[in-house]
Amino acid sequence: MDSMDDLQQDLYRIDGKGYRAYKDIQGRRYLEPGDAGFVLHVDYVQGDPFAGPSRMRVRVETGVAGFPEWVSSSKSRRVGLETYLAKEFAAACQTVSTRAGSGKSGKFGNDRPGQEVVERTAVMVTEDAVEARFFVGLPAQGRRVLGRAAAAMLGEDLPRIVAESLLYRALNGDQIREAVEVNEDADALRAGLAEQKLVAIVGDGAVLPRRSGIDQRPMSGEEVRAFESPESLRVTISVPNRGKVSGLGIPEGVNLIVGGGFHGKSTLLNALERGVYNHCPGDGREFVVTRQDAVKIRAEDGRSVTGVDISPFIGTLPGGKGTENFSTENASGSTSQAANVVEAIESGADALLIDEDIAATNFMIRDRRMQELVARDKEPITPFIDRVRPLRDEHGVSAVLVIGGSGDYFDVADTVIMMEEYVPRDVTAEAKAIAAERETGREEEIRALELGKRGGRIPLPRSIDPARGRKEVNVKTRAVDVISFGEETIDLGAVSQLVTESQTRGIASALVWARGRGIIDGKRSVGEILDAVEEQIAREGFDGIAGGRPGGIAAFRRHELAAAVNRLRSLRMVEGRG
Repeated sequence: MDSMDDLQQDLYRIDGKGYRAYKDIQGRRYLEPGDAGFVLHVDYVQGDPFAGPSRMRVRVETGVAGFPEWVSSSKSRRVGLETYLAKEFAAACQTVSTRAGSGKSGKFGNDRPGQEVVERTAVMVTEDAVEARFFVGLPAQGRRVLGRAAAAMLGEDLPRIVAESLLYRALNGDQIREAVEVNEDADALRAGLAEQKLVAIVGDGAVLPRRSGIDQRPMSGEEVRAFESPESLRVTISVPNRGKVSGLGIPEGVNLIVGGGFHGKSTLLNALERGVYNHCPGDGREFVVTRQDAVKIRAEDGRSVTGVDISPFIGTLPGGKGTENFSTENASGSTSQAANVVEAIESGADALLIDEDIAATNFMIRDRRMQELVARDKEPITPFIDRVRPLRDEHGVSAVLVIGGSGDYFDVADTVIMMEEYVPRDVTAEAKAIAAERETGREEEIRALELGKRGGRIPLPRSIDPARGRKEVNVKTRAVDVISFGEETIDLGAVSQLVTESQTRGIASALVWARGRGIIDGKRSVGEILDAVEEQIAREGFDGIAGGRPGGIAAFRRHELAAAVNRLRSLRMVEGRG
């Protein structure tokens, strides 16, 4: 192993040469000794100053990092610590990334966490070491190496970044304790939901409104009201650090969120949608916790659907077209929402979150007047209002619905929560009384609700091809919602529970891994493929699906991986046995 002094001499030597001379340091390790000592791994060096930046890692041995055992004594604490350290590393990078040059020259950076706590490869804490993975824009003038500037970056700035962000003695111990304890308590809350038969809990004192649609930081100001649960729906769950957390318990079953416009209905649902993840201290939603397998459902006009049995919701279409093996390149609002429900249940969803503002009206409801005008035998859609109770009673799938325009749903609801100026009220009794007094007269449009009666859908491997031209694997992500996959583009814009591009990168890597390892073999169902990916990550971590020790991968749910598979327009399926 070379020393950091050797690295600086190597960089002095190539000063002024063509940019590819930087490749001399690729694959090498350099030791920085001393009280803040670390080993630098140069994993990949960019071939051009305008290309993606170089990827490097630093490993600080446990004894040097100096973190006490309590900070990572459980997985929950470890992930909370890793998220905190990734933010500190990013902040330290920002303070030194000032050197100029061509392209991405002079920049340090990493996969900086947002408001959600998501396990990621940016910082990894093990029994042996703290490892931070980051990128560097190695400096250039034009396409010539600025070796002395690079020597200053790696020999002076990098040790400073490590000393400021990865050593316990340099950090705020109180903030670290809060980060690990809040994350541990949130995980304990999620574990307690099933015991109390809850879909979610919204902790008293939570701040739900966000600054904007693109800024997930909490809104501030006098107009912001802390959340306070109604007494009739208040639950209390014990957690290891805070002791007890009380808040609004949303029970299993069919739950409506009602109220006037701009009173906080969608804000509450959005908090539940993001509650499948933990949140960093100060976010305001630290104790807004939702079951891991709750999935947001919406209409998605124009999406591709392949081989989905939507017949529980949509019967035979005009012209005699069946819907038990439904495929289309351009789904309507109702067919896309039906497919989204069926696919979510296929991937293991146990709760559906639906906001009527982004749902297909004809999928959600057919009132009495429309039933009289359009005869049942002329309408292939069985509306969701007639499916939501069988989904719960027969298949164990709960629902949380934002409903502002159809009181017909009072008939099928277990719980009705009204939002008034961001304050929740339990109005279940009032809603039931109104339903009893003012009958709608609509007829239930029930067919037997059979889900998965055809067996699992099996993707054909040739239809999931990451190759493009001469490249066997040509896969890239563009922001959080687009994957370029071989010749195809996967549009995840309607998959709202993805919160960081790092998850999207992980999903892309998982697809490539599953295809390359023969997991997608024309015999395994979608569910079996999801299981295999999860098992691989459990065995070998995210490096087990991505390779090359990337620093920009974050944990993703099986539901979003399934969503990516299902939105691949080249996808072809065969039927499994029922």
